[in-house]
Amino acid sequence: MSRIDDTLPFHPVRIAVLTVSDTRTPDTDKSGDTLVARLTEAGHVLADRGIVQDDRPAIVARLKAWIADPAVDVILTTGGTGLTGRDVSVEAHREVYEKEIEAFGTVFTLVSMQKIGTSAVQSRATGGVAGGTYLFALPGSPGACRDAWDEILKPQLDSRHRPCNFVEIMPRLEEHLKRK
Repeated sequence: MSRIDDTLPFHPVRIAVLTVSDTRTPDTDKSGDTLVARLTEAGHVLADRGIVQDDRPAIVARLKAWIADPAVDVILTTGGTGLTGRDVSVEAHREVYEKEIEAFGTVFTLVSMQKIGTSAVQSRATGGVAGGTYLFALPGSPGACRDAWDEILKPQLDSRHRPCNFVEIMPRLEEHLKRK
């Protein structure tokens, strides 16, 4: 069973939050606000925050800029994971991934099923790694952001979480580059 080992130190990570939306503004971005509040309450650092339209090249450009920024360890996007023609966040994420974390989408679906039943099949939440940075594409609702953070990301981004967590393997995410 997973648990927090309080004998270990907590290591805050630097997290960038990107809202993907044609309609949201800084004043109306409740999902972005939800993620920022939760990550800072957990002791992490907000590295940057932005809003881009549902435009694949614009999303990819922002993701690549943050991946290249050594001050960003994790990127959370919210919005654009649905099934409509404008929902292109998943495609943008997959364009930059070096490795996809397939189980993230599966676990997110399991968490969502408990809250919204079979409507969970309409989400294409995804996670991956690129340039030593974790990336997670979350749905655009505050409830989905709460669920993803509370049930998956908060524990996995806590260096004290056992039996394992994302933070402890961060130094090894780019070890394949050292072999060349």
